[in-house]
Amino acid sequence: MASPFIIWFPAVMQSFAKIRARAAARHGGEAALAERMPAMKTAAELAAIPDDRWLSQMSKCVFQAGFSWTVVDKKWPGTEDAFWGFDVAHCRSMSDEEFDALLKDGRIIRNGAKVRSVANNAAMLMDLAAEHGSAGKLFAEWPAEDYIGLLDLLKTRGDRLGGNAGMMAMRFMGRDGFVTSQDMVKALIGEGVLDGPPGSKKSMKAIQAAFNAWAGESGQTFAAISRTLAMSVD
Repeated sequence: MASPFIIWFPAVMQSFAKIRARAAARHGGEAALAERMPAMKTAAELAAIPDDRWLSQMSKCVFQAGFSWTVVDKKWPGTEDAFWGFDVAHCRSMSDEEFDALLKDGRIIRNGAKVRSVANNAAMLMDLAAEHGSAGKLFAEWPAEDYIGLLDLLKTRGDRLGGNAGMMAMRFMGRDGFVTSQDMVKALIGEGVLDGPPGSKKSMKAIQAAFNAWAGESGQTFAAISRTLAMSVD
């Protein structure tokens, strides 16, 4: 039976070997390129990560959206304290009084929608843990060939985790996947995989299919393919 994740590729799409060779030529050679590839965790390492660390990273990516990452980084130790170490149960059951106090707390980015997302994403993580043993276990075991399904789960069941926030949270936690950065999308357009910025389900399926093909050809992680694509364009 044919895989449900395989779709037609445009004829212009090149082999990954050619794309990697182009990226290497632009960035000092193969050895220099290899040094810049992101390191991903094993499934066992991901599954062992406690849910409070997933909530912390998701929240950080939510707070970074539209803000200076440097500012968020500087505030993050205080943000960890303000949100009780991102204890999932405490964040989920945040009282109205605690919510109001956080909006006055100078240790954090005081944005009401982003603060509320912490409680909502804590609820999601607790629900996933009840269903799968832990959120980390689910994230670790989700098949790479349906990575867009995991992104859709974060978007639909989480709060403010659509788009790059969910992708970056997974990347920073060491879960293999792609990130639709500006340069990566530019490369995909050049390869004929996309005809414009992604956003539709059709475009995400096209990205998934291209990555499945390139991973099968090269044995590279999705993260390495994503980074290589981004480095293959001017």
